[in-house]
Amino acid sequence: MVQKLSRDSQTMPLYVKFWNRLKTFPKGLATGSQTSPTVSGPAAAALISAAFGCFILMVNQHITSTFKSWEKIIWSLGDWIPGSHNPNPLYGEIGSYSGKETVMLIGWLVSWLILSKFWQDKQIKARTIFFCLFCFLVAATVMNWHPLFPYLPLMPT
Repeated sequence: MVQKLSRDSQTMPLYVKFWNRLKTFPKGLATGSQTSPTVSGPAAAALISAAFGCFILMVNQHITSTFKSWEKIIWSLGDWIPGSHNPNPLYGEIGSYSGKETVMLIGWLVSWLILSKFWQDKQIKARTIFFCLFCFLVAATVMNWHPLFPYLPLMPT
């Protein structure tokens, strides 16, 4: 019986082997780790840096809306994103938002790198993590709410 099973597994197509392996995938995750984490610093760094990236995106949005020369610089940073400059009017173009996304990505990754180095072996309190997340996300949301910023030209002309 064992020989028949091993022989059948040898003759199975690759996609069947892959599918059978994929069906058993979550079992390894369900068992969990043998040792639980002892510090919360790396997780705090990941969460707070993501919220900081959102905040940087909105700050950059307001700066580029105010200073058109800065918008050109930011747009040139996002040239690597497909659709940044698209001559087809049917699909449109992303425009300077591609550069704003790039600045957000850089801000997120740099802040994650810095915070993870500082907090590598530290225990960060849950209320500190929540407070930082709350402040950055509320600030980004408030800056996205246009009635609070009527003095800035937020819509392109």
